[in-house]
Amino acid sequence: MPRLLVVLLVVLALLVAAMFALAGRNTVKEPVRMEKAVALENLAN
Repeated sequence: MPRLLVVLLVVLALLVAAMFALAGRNTVKEPVRMEKAVALENLAN
């Protein structure tokens, strides 16, 4: 096998492994309530 093909296969395997590792992470964030000031003129419409 040519050396370039081996290098490309190794890089592809690393990318696939990294995608599976990132997909398997448990990163659940609780939603944060954001309160925003609203002008009274906007509520009248």
